[in-house]
Formats: sequence, structure tokens, C-alpha cells
Amino acid sequence: MDIKGNKIMAETKKFTDEELKNITEIRDGNSRIISDLGQIELQTFLINDQLNELGKMKDALQEQFKNLQAKETELISQLNEKYGIGTVDINTGEFIPQN
Repeated sequence: MDIKGNKIMAETKKFTDEELKNITEIRDGNSRIISDLGQIELQTFLINDQLNELGKMKDALQEQFKNLQAKETELISQLNEKYGIGTVDINTGEFIPQN
């Protein structure tokens, strides 16, 4: 505003074609980068979700393994009581006592 309170219009200036081209390239580059970052973030989310699922599966399998190990230990103890210490030939089903 000037001294009398009138609104003063600023003189507009026009960018050169080269300046507009540079501005457009930068704007488009920013848009592309932002889009790519969004894609990476989405992929990261999906991969983390898969990792969580795999972790749950791994935990379940580890628990099954521990239970199977305990069953094996119990069976070996029972067989040792019944037959003594030795080995089993799974193909023939024969017990071979230890000398």
C-alpha cells in the first residue's frame, strides 16, 4: 500500500523457457522420488508382515521340535528299560544290544 492507502500492484515478471523447464524438471523429480519412497514404504510394510508370519511359523515349528525331542527322550528311556542299551535297525525292526 502506498502512503494514501491504495493497493500497489507488484510488477509481474515472466520466467524464461529454460527456467520453467528447470522448475518443471525439479518438480517432476520430486514427485517421482516421493512416489518411489511410497512404494518402498509399502514394500517394507508387506515384507515386515511376511517376516512376522514366518516368525510365527518358525516359533510353532520350534515348539513342535522341542515336543518331539521330549517324546524321543521318553521313548528311548522306555525302550532302554525294556530292552537294555543298544541300537535299533529301523529296516528290520531288530534290537541290537550293546556288548
